[in-house]
Amino acid sequence: MSKKTIVFTGGGSAGHVTPNIAVIHEIRNEWNIHYIGSKTGIEKELIEKINTPYFGISSGKLRRYIDFENVKDIFRVLKGCMEARSLLKKIKPDLIFSKGGFVTVPVILAAKSLKIPIYIHESDITPGLANKISYRFATKIFTSFDETKTYFPEHKTKVIGSPIRKEILQGSMSKGRKLLGFDHTRPIITIMGGSLGAKTINETVRESLKQLTANYQIVHICGKNNLDHHLSSASSYRQFEYVHEDLPDILAATSIVITRGGSNAIFEFLALTIPMIIIPLSLHQSRGDQILNAKAFENKGYSLTLEEDKLNSHTLLEYVETIHKNKEEFRNKMRASFKGNALQTLVDEINNS
Repeated sequence: MSKKTIVFTGGGSAGHVTPNIAVIHEIRNEWNIHYIGSKTGIEKELIEKINTPYFGISSGKLRRYIDFENVKDIFRVLKGCMEARSLLKKIKPDLIFSKGGFVTVPVILAAKSLKIPIYIHESDITPGLANKISYRFATKIFTSFDETKTYFPEHKTKVIGSPIRKEILQGSMSKGRKLLGFDHTRPIITIMGGSLGAKTINETVRESLKQLTANYQIVHICGKNNLDHHLSSASSYRQFEYVHEDLPDILAATSIVITRGGSNAIFEFLALTIPMIIIPLSLHQSRGDQILNAKAFENKGYSLTLEEDKLNSHTLLEYVETIHKNKEEFRNKMRASFKGNALQTLVDEINNS
Protein backbone atom coordinates (compact mmCIF):
# COMPACT_ATOMS: atom_id res chain seq x y z
CA MET A 1 0.00 0.00 0.00
CA SER A 2 1.51 3.36 -1.05
CA LYS A 3 2.05 6.08 1.51
CA LYS A 4 -0.21 9.11 1.64
CA THR A 5 1.35 12.58 1.49
CA ILE A 6 1.05 15.40 4.02
CA VAL A 7 2.28 18.99 3.92
CA PHE A 8 3.04 20.74 7.21
CA THR A 9 3.15 24.51 7.47
CA GLY A 10 3.82 26.97 10.27
CA GLY A 11 6.45 29.52 11.09
CA GLY A 12 7.57 32.87 12.37
CA SER A 13 8.60 31.50 15.76
CA ALA A 14 9.87 28.23 17.19
CA GLY A 15 6.50 27.78 18.92
CA HIS A 16 4.86 27.39 15.51
CA VAL A 17 7.38 24.77 14.44
CA THR A 18 8.29 22.45 17.33
CA PRO A 19 4.77 20.94 17.64
CA ASN A 20 4.92 20.17 13.92
CA ILE A 21 8.27 18.47 14.45
CA ALA A 22 6.78 16.37 17.26
CA VAL A 23 4.04 15.12 14.92
CA ILE A 24 6.46 14.60 12.01
CA HIS A 25 8.63 12.28 14.09
CA GLU A 26 5.59 10.15 14.95
CA ILE A 27 4.21 9.71 11.43
CA ARG A 28 7.40 9.63 9.38
CA ASN A 29 7.13 5.90 8.62
CA GLU A 30 3.52 6.08 7.45
CA TRP A 31 3.46 9.32 5.42
CA ASN A 32 5.44 11.17 2.75
CA ILE A 33 6.16 14.47 4.48
CA HIS A 34 6.86 17.94 3.05
CA TYR A 35 7.06 21.33 4.74
CA ILE A 36 6.17 24.77 3.38
CA GLY A 37 7.41 27.81 5.27
CA SER A 38 8.96 31.19 4.64
CA LYS A 39 12.19 31.60 2.73
CA THR A 40 14.25 32.88 5.66
CA GLY A 41 12.26 32.13 8.85
CA ILE A 42 13.37 30.05 11.82
CA GLU A 43 11.24 27.18 10.50
CA LYS A 44 13.65 26.66 7.57
CA GLU A 45 16.59 25.98 9.89
CA LEU A 46 14.60 23.76 12.26
CA ILE A 47 12.97 21.63 9.56
CA GLU A 48 16.13 21.12 7.53
CA LYS A 49 17.78 19.73 10.67
CA ILE A 50 15.31 16.81 10.67
CA ASN A 51 15.89 15.95 7.00
CA THR A 52 12.41 16.86 5.79
CA PRO A 53 11.88 18.35 2.30
CA TYR A 54 11.43 22.10 2.77
CA PHE A 55 9.97 24.67 0.38
CA GLY A 56 10.12 28.42 0.99
CA ILE A 57 7.46 30.81 -0.27
CA SER A 58 6.93 34.57 -0.16
CA SER A 59 4.94 35.77 2.83
CA GLY A 60 3.94 39.07 4.32
CA LYS A 61 3.63 39.96 7.97
CA LEU A 62 0.05 40.19 9.19
CA ARG A 63 -0.45 43.41 11.17
CA ARG A 64 -3.34 44.74 13.22
CA TYR A 65 -2.30 48.35 12.69
CA ILE A 66 -2.11 50.72 9.70
CA ASP A 67 1.28 50.66 8.04
CA PHE A 68 2.47 51.27 4.47
CA GLU A 69 4.17 47.87 4.61
CA ASN A 70 0.68 46.33 4.65
CA VAL A 71 0.27 47.38 1.02
CA LYS A 72 3.52 45.69 0.02
CA ASP A 73 2.61 42.61 2.02
CA ILE A 74 -0.66 42.17 0.10
CA PHE A 75 1.44 41.51 -2.98
CA ARG A 76 3.80 39.24 -1.04
CA VAL A 77 0.85 37.17 0.19
CA LEU A 78 -0.60 36.97 -3.34
CA LYS A 79 2.78 35.84 -4.64
CA GLY A 80 2.97 33.32 -1.80
CA CYS A 81 -0.46 31.97 -2.75
CA MET A 82 0.67 31.40 -6.32
CA GLU A 83 3.90 29.75 -5.18
CA ALA A 84 2.06 27.56 -2.67
CA ARG A 85 -0.54 26.54 -5.25
CA SER A 86 2.18 25.56 -7.71
CA LEU A 87 3.96 23.51 -5.03
CA LEU A 88 0.78 21.77 -3.90
CA LYS A 89 -0.14 20.83 -7.48
CA LYS A 90 3.26 19.14 -7.80
CA ILE A 91 3.30 17.50 -4.34
CA LYS A 92 -0.38 16.43 -4.50
CA PRO A 93 -0.84 16.11 -0.71
CA ASP A 94 -3.74 14.27 0.87
CA LEU A 95 -3.73 16.62 3.88
CA ILE A 96 -2.39 19.99 5.07
CA PHE A 97 -1.50 20.44 8.76
CA SER A 98 -1.01 24.02 9.95
CA LYS A 99 0.35 25.33 13.25
CA GLY A 100 -0.14 29.02 12.53
CA GLY A 101 2.04 32.01 11.76
CA PHE A 102 1.66 34.38 8.86
CA VAL A 103 3.31 32.07 6.32
CA THR A 104 0.43 29.59 6.65
CA VAL A 105 -2.24 31.84 5.12
CA PRO A 106 -1.06 31.50 1.49
CA VAL A 107 -0.68 27.73 1.95
CA ILE A 108 -4.19 27.34 3.34
CA LEU A 109 -5.78 29.56 0.68
CA ALA A 110 -3.99 27.55 -2.01
CA ALA A 111 -5.03 24.24 -0.42
CA LYS A 112 -8.65 25.34 -0.23
CA SER A 113 -8.62 26.26 -3.93
CA LEU A 114 -7.36 22.75 -4.68
CA LYS A 115 -9.91 21.10 -2.34
CA ILE A 116 -7.22 19.60 -0.10
CA PRO A 117 -8.36 18.86 3.51
CA ILE A 118 -6.86 21.22 6.10
CA TYR A 119 -6.20 20.57 9.80
CA ILE A 120 -5.28 23.48 12.09
CA HIS A 121 -3.94 23.52 15.64
CA GLU A 122 -4.20 26.72 17.71
CA SER A 123 -1.87 26.89 20.71
CA ASP A 124 -2.99 30.08 22.45
CA ILE A 125 -6.17 30.97 24.31
CA THR A 126 -7.14 33.49 21.64
CA PRO A 127 -6.39 32.65 18.00
CA GLY A 128 -3.62 34.46 16.19
CA LEU A 129 -4.48 36.57 13.17
CA ALA A 130 -3.37 33.84 10.75
CA ASN A 131 -5.77 31.32 12.28
CA LYS A 132 -8.54 33.94 12.48
CA ILE A 133 -8.29 34.12 8.70
CA SER A 134 -7.65 30.43 8.09
CA TYR A 135 -10.16 28.67 10.35
CA ARG A 136 -13.08 29.13 7.97
CA PHE A 137 -11.24 27.01 5.39
CA ALA A 138 -10.28 24.26 7.85
CA THR A 139 -11.69 20.76 7.84
CA LYS A 140 -10.83 20.22 11.52
CA ILE A 141 -9.53 22.55 14.23
CA PHE A 142 -7.65 21.50 17.38
CA THR A 143 -6.92 23.71 20.39
CA SER A 144 -4.66 23.59 23.43
CA PHE A 145 -6.97 25.47 25.81
CA ASP A 146 -10.62 24.80 26.63
CA GLU A 147 -11.25 28.53 26.46
CA THR A 148 -10.22 28.70 22.78
CA LYS A 149 -13.07 26.53 21.54
CA THR A 150 -15.51 29.44 21.71
CA TYR A 151 -13.66 31.23 18.89
CA PHE A 152 -14.24 28.44 16.38
CA PRO A 153 -17.21 26.50 14.95
CA GLU A 154 -18.14 23.87 17.53
CA HIS A 155 -18.85 21.09 15.04
CA LYS A 156 -15.27 20.95 13.77
CA THR A 157 -13.28 21.97 16.86
CA LYS A 158 -11.70 19.64 19.42
CA VAL A 159 -9.77 20.53 22.59
CA ILE A 160 -6.73 18.26 22.89
CA GLY A 161 -3.96 20.20 24.66
CA SER A 162 -0.55 20.83 23.14
CA PRO A 163 1.44 18.15 21.27
CA ILE A 164 4.56 17.56 23.37
CA ARG A 165 7.69 16.23 21.69
CA LYS A 166 8.54 12.89 23.27
CA GLU A 167 12.25 13.58 23.68
CA ILE A 168 11.57 16.47 26.09
CA LEU A 169 10.02 13.93 28.49
CA GLN A 170 12.97 11.53 28.37
CA GLY A 171 15.70 13.54 30.10
CA SER A 172 17.99 12.30 32.86
CA MET A 173 18.39 14.29 36.08
CA SER A 174 21.85 12.84 36.75
CA LYS A 175 23.02 13.60 33.21
CA GLY A 176 21.69 17.14 33.52
CA ARG A 177 23.54 17.85 36.76
CA LYS A 178 26.73 16.28 35.40
CA LEU A 179 26.53 18.32 32.21
CA LEU A 180 26.11 21.53 34.21
CA GLY A 181 28.69 20.61 36.85
CA PHE A 182 26.10 21.26 39.56
CA ASP A 183 25.89 19.48 42.91
CA HIS A 184 22.87 17.92 44.66
CA THR A 185 22.76 20.34 47.58
CA ARG A 186 20.78 23.18 46.01
CA PRO A 187 17.83 23.22 43.58
CA ILE A 188 18.30 24.31 39.98
CA ILE A 189 16.42 27.20 38.37
CA THR A 190 16.32 27.30 34.58
CA ILE A 191 15.64 30.67 32.94
CA MET A 192 14.46 30.78 29.32
CA GLY A 193 13.60 34.07 27.65
CA GLY A 194 12.60 32.69 24.26
CA SER A 195 14.60 31.89 21.13
CA LEU A 196 15.98 35.42 20.87
CA GLY A 197 16.39 35.96 24.59
CA ALA A 198 14.79 38.74 26.61
CA LYS A 199 16.84 41.81 27.53
CA THR A 200 14.90 42.78 30.66
CA ILE A 201 14.87 39.22 32.01
CA ASN A 202 18.58 38.75 31.28
CA GLU A 203 19.53 41.99 32.99
CA THR A 204 17.37 41.34 36.06
CA VAL A 205 18.68 37.79 36.49
CA ARG A 206 22.29 38.98 36.34
CA GLU A 207 21.61 41.81 38.78
CA SER A 208 20.16 39.22 41.17
CA LEU A 209 22.81 36.52 40.79
CA LYS A 210 24.48 37.02 44.16
CA GLN A 211 21.18 36.50 46.01
CA LEU A 212 19.96 33.73 43.69
CA THR A 213 23.13 31.65 43.86
CA ALA A 214 23.13 31.79 47.66
CA ASN A 215 20.31 29.21 47.60
CA TYR A 216 20.00 27.99 44.01
CA GLN A 217 22.04 26.94 41.01
CA ILE A 218 21.15 28.86 37.85
CA VAL A 219 20.89 27.78 34.21
CA HIS A 220 20.45 30.86 32.05
CA ILE A 221 19.47 30.34 28.40
CA CYS A 222 19.84 33.95 27.33
CA GLY A 223 19.54 33.98 23.53
CA LYS A 224 21.90 34.55 20.63
CA ASN A 225 24.72 37.05 21.25
CA ASN A 226 23.51 37.65 24.83
CA LEU A 227 26.23 35.85 26.81
CA ASP A 228 27.99 37.89 29.50
CA HIS A 229 31.56 36.61 29.41
CA HIS A 230 32.40 38.30 32.71
CA LEU A 231 30.11 35.78 34.44
CA SER A 232 31.25 32.62 32.65
CA SER A 233 33.37 31.32 35.54
CA ALA A 234 30.70 31.56 38.26
CA SER A 235 30.42 28.10 39.87
CA SER A 236 26.63 28.18 40.41
CA TYR A 237 25.75 29.90 37.15
CA ARG A 238 25.75 28.43 33.68
CA GLN A 239 24.74 30.46 30.63
CA PHE A 240 23.99 29.35 27.10
CA GLU A 241 22.80 31.15 23.98
CA TYR A 242 20.60 28.20 23.08
CA VAL A 243 20.25 24.57 24.17
CA HIS A 244 18.90 21.83 21.91
CA GLU A 245 20.03 18.21 22.38
CA ASP A 246 20.83 18.65 26.09
CA LEU A 247 17.61 20.46 27.02
CA PRO A 248 15.68 17.33 28.17
CA ASP A 249 18.47 16.46 30.64
CA ILE A 250 18.71 20.04 31.93
CA LEU A 251 14.93 20.22 32.44
CA ALA A 252 14.95 16.82 34.19
CA ALA A 253 17.30 18.38 36.76
CA THR A 254 15.31 21.63 37.04
CA SER A 255 13.17 22.46 40.09
CA ILE A 256 11.76 25.82 38.91
CA VAL A 257 11.61 27.41 35.47
CA ILE A 258 11.36 31.11 34.67
CA THR A 259 9.90 31.51 31.20
CA ARG A 260 8.00 33.59 28.71
CA GLY A 261 4.34 32.69 28.18
CA GLY A 262 4.49 30.94 24.84
CA SER A 263 1.94 28.12 24.80
CA ASN A 264 4.20 25.39 23.48
CA ALA A 265 6.88 26.01 26.12
CA ILE A 266 4.55 26.23 29.10
CA PHE A 267 2.68 23.06 28.10
CA GLU A 268 6.03 21.25 27.97
CA PHE A 269 6.86 22.45 31.48
CA LEU A 270 3.38 21.41 32.59
CA ALA A 271 3.97 17.91 31.20
CA LEU A 272 7.28 17.82 33.12
CA THR A 273 5.54 19.13 36.28
CA ILE A 274 8.07 21.95 36.74
CA PRO A 275 6.53 24.90 38.61
CA MET A 276 6.80 28.09 36.57
CA ILE A 277 7.25 31.80 36.98
CA ILE A 278 5.85 33.14 33.73
CA ILE A 279 6.95 36.59 32.55
CA PRO A 280 4.73 37.14 29.49
CA LEU A 281 5.45 39.52 26.66
CA SER A 282 3.72 42.82 27.37
CA LEU A 283 1.04 44.42 25.22
CA HIS A 284 3.74 46.71 23.82
CA GLN A 285 5.50 43.65 22.39
CA SER A 286 2.63 41.35 21.42
CA ARG A 287 -1.12 40.98 20.93
CA GLY A 288 -1.47 39.85 24.57
CA ASP A 289 -1.70 36.09 23.99
CA GLN A 290 1.11 35.31 26.43
CA ILE A 291 -0.61 37.33 29.16
CA LEU A 292 -3.79 35.28 28.73
CA ASN A 293 -1.82 32.01 28.62
CA ALA A 294 -0.02 32.94 31.82
CA LYS A 295 -3.21 33.92 33.65
CA ALA A 296 -4.91 30.68 32.63
CA PHE A 297 -2.03 28.62 34.02
CA GLU A 298 -1.88 30.72 37.19
CA ASN A 299 -5.63 30.29 37.74
CA LYS A 300 -5.21 26.52 37.49
CA GLY A 301 -2.39 26.54 40.02
CA TYR A 302 0.48 25.63 37.70
CA SER A 303 2.45 28.88 37.84
CA LEU A 304 2.85 32.44 39.04
CA THR A 305 2.64 35.41 36.68
CA LEU A 306 5.17 38.24 37.00
CA GLU A 307 4.39 41.10 34.62
CA GLU A 308 7.46 42.52 32.90
CA ASP A 309 6.83 46.10 34.01
CA LYS A 310 6.92 44.83 37.62
CA LEU A 311 10.08 42.79 37.11
CA ASN A 312 13.07 43.79 39.23
CA SER A 313 15.51 42.07 41.56
CA HIS A 314 13.16 42.37 44.53
CA THR A 315 10.08 40.93 42.80
CA LEU A 316 12.09 38.19 41.07
CA LEU A 317 13.55 36.96 44.37
CA GLU A 318 10.15 37.23 46.06
CA TYR A 319 8.44 35.11 43.38
CA VAL A 320 11.24 32.54 43.40
CA GLU A 321 10.93 32.09 47.15
CA THR A 322 7.14 31.84 46.96
CA ILE A 323 7.13 29.19 44.27
CA HIS A 324 9.94 27.21 45.91
CA LYS A 325 8.17 27.24 49.26
CA ASN A 326 4.95 25.94 47.65
CA LYS A 327 6.49 23.75 44.94
CA GLU A 328 4.73 20.52 45.97
CA GLU A 329 1.33 22.20 45.84
CA PHE A 330 2.09 23.41 42.31
CA ARG A 331 3.34 19.96 41.26
CA ASN A 332 0.27 18.19 42.63
CA LYS A 333 -2.03 20.42 40.59
CA MET A 334 0.12 19.90 37.51
CA ARG A 335 0.05 16.12 37.94
CA ALA A 336 -3.74 16.20 38.16
CA SER A 337 -4.09 18.25 34.97
CA PHE A 338 -3.62 15.66 32.26
CA LYS A 339 -6.67 14.76 30.19
CA GLY A 340 -4.93 12.82 27.44
CA ASN A 341 -2.06 12.70 25.01
CA ALA A 342 -2.41 15.54 22.49
CA LEU A 343 0.40 14.22 20.32
CA GLN A 344 -1.17 10.77 20.02
CA THR A 345 -4.57 12.31 19.35
CA LEU A 346 -3.17 14.30 16.43
CA VAL A 347 -1.34 11.27 15.08
CA ASP A 348 -4.58 9.23 15.22
CA GLU A 349 -6.58 12.01 13.56
CA ILE A 350 -4.01 12.37 10.76
CA ASN A 351 -3.75 8.60 10.21
CA ASN A 352 -7.53 8.30 10.07
CA SER A 353 -8.02 11.26 7.74
